[in-house]
Amino acid sequence: QHDGSTPPDRALAKLREGNERFTTGRAEKTKNFKAEHREALATHGQLPMAAILGCADSRAPIEIVFDVKPGDLFVLRNAGNTLSHAEGSVVGSLEYCVGPLKAKLIVVLGHTKCGAMMGATQTMLSAQKPAKDGAPAKQSALEKLLSGLGPVAQQAQHELGSGASAEEIAAHVVKVNVFAGMERLLVYSEPIREKVR
Repeated sequence: QHDGSTPPDRALAKLREGNERFTTGRAEKTKNFKAEHREALATHGQLPMAAILGCADSRAPIEIVFDVKPGDLFVLRNAGNTLSHAEGSVVGSLEYCVGPLKAKLIVVLGHTKCGAMMGATQTMLSAQKPAKDGAPAKQSALEKLLSGLGPVAQQAQHELGSGASAEEIAAHVVKVNVFAGMERLLVYSEPIREKVR
């Protein structure tokens, strides 16, 4: 591209190729990251090919999963790769990446066995049971996060039907949450919405 950015289809192909190397045990990029690469990033700045909103789960290290070098991706991580609110830090950071940093691709990345999705499922299922008497307990930040994911857990439960187990619902919530995150990002961000063709 004339602005130095990577076209979105090429960025997605590179991510797929890197993930294939990772899943087949042939990862190579992070092994070959040398001091001169770090110096170039420090001197010339970053021009990531894509932004990734991923989960903070320690089992899902984004750069390793896609077999890329530092500087290739603009990575944002939080529990459950969530966008349940118009969070300024996540949305603003993605706007920065597609604006001044010129990235043409945003990936919202979920993963299997996500603890946040299981927590959201359990929170949603508990809320469906009759309430016990007494004043509601004050919610921690984590409990608020999990409660905020209630709508995606409910959608997953509805899509699977009444016989689905908590584990089946939580597994499906991962996918529902990715699509919900993509949708919310477009609702919350006019600059990103304008860049979508």
